[in-house]
Amino acid sequence: MARSEAPPAAARALSSDETERRAGAAALACMVGLAVALGVGRFAFTPLLPLMLADGSVGLKAGSWLASANYAGYFAGALSCAALRMAPARMIRFGLAATVLLTAAMGVGHLLAVWLVVRFVAGVVSAWTFVFVSQWGLRRLAELHASEWGGVIYAGPGVGIVLTGLIGRALDGHRAAPGWLGFAALSAVLSIAIWRTFGVAGTPASAATPNAVATAAVPSAPSAPSADPRRRRADAVGLVVLYGMPGFGYIITATFLPVIARSALPAGSPWPDLFWPMFGAALIVGALAAARLPAHWDNRLLLAAGCATQALGIAAGIVWPNAAGFSVGSALLGLPFTAITLFAMRDARRLHGARATGLMGYATASYGVGQILGPLVAAPLTARFGSFTPALGVAAAALVAGAAGFVAMAMLGRRAAA
Repeated sequence: MARSEAPPAAARALSSDETERRAGAAALACMVGLAVALGVGRFAFTPLLPLMLADGSVGLKAGSWLASANYAGYFAGALSCAALRMAPARMIRFGLAATVLLTAAMGVGHLLAVWLVVRFVAGVVSAWTFVFVSQWGLRRLAELHASEWGGVIYAGPGVGIVLTGLIGRALDGHRAAPGWLGFAALSAVLSIAIWRTFGVAGTPASAATPNAVATAAVPSAPSAPSADPRRRRADAVGLVVLYGMPGFGYIITATFLPVIARSALPAGSPWPDLFWPMFGAALIVGALAAARLPAHWDNRLLLAAGCATQALGIAAGIVWPNAAGFSVGSALLGLPFTAITLFAMRDARRLHGARATGLMGYATASYGVGQILGPLVAAPLTARFGSFTPALGVAAAALVAGAAGFVAMAMLGRRAAA
């Protein structure tokens, strides 16, 4: 693992100020990389979907298929990373350039079949870029003994969501195509700004697997697996199954949030396009805070708290379908978004120690399946009932079930250890 390696002599000889400067520069470059790969490449679709619906380029059903195609691509990309043998820096550059081109492609033409392919490939590229940015950045911070900067890296998706959300609001009343082209231009500018940072391959390609990244992302997790093999296997299965619940639960709101708000609030309200940037801002706060939580806290209870928080966020929008309810809901949904991933990866290491890579992969796959299914479930329910409320109720119920399951796992584990 990257974190177990001793830093090179040059890094050890750096002054504390120089170390902080280099760590900050690396973390900020990675943050911008994730803002492009995820904030734009993956999540720009959310603020632009209302414009696509309004200009008639897609309907709600087609929009759901486009969302699921992107999530399916992300799932496929995450699984395929283990087979890639390119240097991390080179893969990052490829991912940034590909994101620019694929985003621009959404602003050209109106063929749904082509768009489905573009969104699928964009999902694959987003996963690749996430993995290799993480690997490059976490290894660099480990070399500098500056792991506290890790939270900055994972604030990147939130930064991208805030930027695209605010720009999407400014585009209200326009066609979606200029929005896609504008986001491509924004991605190009941001990519150029950090291009030189990734000019040298800083890590061996063999280390750049998604599971190696996840292992490195949790510096203080215990490395020794739990003692009882049968209990460990049961907990591993529970983690994989339950981790799909937050994937399914959050994605319905995250995909359709501006559309949901527009349908609930009075026509002409200035609020609907602001809720998505609120989600991104809360994500930033959650990413920075989660990286500083003590590693000895029970990951299962932290996962339960994250699921419950997101369920409350969805419920707030259902019970109070007004500006205040959606504002609270956006914050509660975004706050634990990154934290849930960190806690799950940390629990995988608790169970399997240094051999947790397979379990991390299965858990990531479960989360990805949940994301794929979410929009596919939401669209027919909304079409049948003429409202997003039933779909949101199903999402909240899945999160509550996940929270209850994680609490039950924690209680059984403590009882077995007593």
